[in-house]
Amino acid sequence: MSVAGLFDLTGKVALVTGARTGIGRALATTLAEAGADIVGLSSRPMPETRAAVEAQGVRFHEIVRDLEAGGDFAPMLRELAEGFGAPDILVNNAGIIRRADLVDFTEADWDAVMAVNLKSLFFLSQATARHWIARGVAGRIINIASLLSFQGGIRVPSYTASKHGVVGLTRLMANELAGKNITVNAIAPGYIETDNTEALRADQVRSRQILERIPAGRWGVPEDLKTAVLFLAAPASGYVTGAVVPVDGGWLAR
Repeated sequence: MSVAGLFDLTGKVALVTGARTGIGRALATTLAEAGADIVGLSSRPMPETRAAVEAQGVRFHEIVRDLEAGGDFAPMLRELAEGFGAPDILVNNAGIIRRADLVDFTEADWDAVMAVNLKSLFFLSQATARHWIARGVAGRIINIASLLSFQGGIRVPSYTASKHGVVGLTRLMANELAGKNITVNAIAPGYIETDNTEALRADQVRSRQILERIPAGRWGVPEDLKTAVLFLAAPASGYVTGAVVPVDGGWLAR
């Protein structure tokens, strides 16, 4: 197989959560460039993502769903399989953040972040894995972790807890699903220019402190994650599972 063929996703379907903006849109577009049809899931419509994906000559299907509300994902997957195509790749990218001092952090903010960042990730992965196992097909699950999967951070207790949980679940799911020809891996982005980091970038003091700590000397952009998602989604990466790939400009090495 040629090098180009190693990353050819033609005929595959990728379900990307949180696909409306930022990292999610970049990952969806990247997988589309490799030939995959895209199912984008977000709490709001995503015309910009649709345009970016369809510009690659593949199909796009939109699902507007609030992951904080939870619910059973099996009917959604059945409808996809019947009307568009069952996903071969699941990218659990959706995530939210709430900032407050530990002593002021509310239960509502804790529950909202954990529901989106961790609970929905597990139950959507579970439903997707059940679908694959029942049909005897291979699958790829790619979770979006964080530098705060490894560090404590400040003023983001539920985000930190959820992203530690993402890495733990990645490893657990990898252990249980490897024998089913399903790989489960994670990408840990560094400080990326997204909506979630807007407050940090607007704070001149914090932004300077962060930049001084990054060996690469710049904030990342969503497109910096393109090679990582292609590697983990690739048909030829079937022996890679339980891994966490940092894309952080060297932050964790500092």
